[in-house]
Amino acid sequence: MGKRKTGKGIRLTKFDPVDYLNTEQDMALYLEACLHEAGDDPAFIAAALGNVARARGIAKLARKTGMTRAGLYKAFSKEGNPSFAAVLKAIRAMGLEFHISPQK
Repeated sequence: MGKRKTGKGIRLTKFDPVDYLNTEQDMALYLEACLHEAGDDPAFIAAALGNVARARGIAKLARKTGMTRAGLYKAFSKEGNPSFAAVLKAIRAMGLEFHISPQK
């Protein structure tokens, strides 16, 4: 994380959620919160999945999914548009499960 000094002497540190995604539980809770926050924004979800992928290790995830590292970075970036098959494959490879429940 890079620190940056502002004109008033305040040091800012760039926030990266990956620094806090240490367990499968952390990752699941993070993705669940992102799903609630995203509304109808699939790019938000793709980026959240990308954060979890980086936390798990892109190279390791690439081996498990059969996708390339570059393909994973591209698919799960803010500009990415992964197929549903890629999303499911990545979720399973991350050690997570996909669930559906009725809206509250």
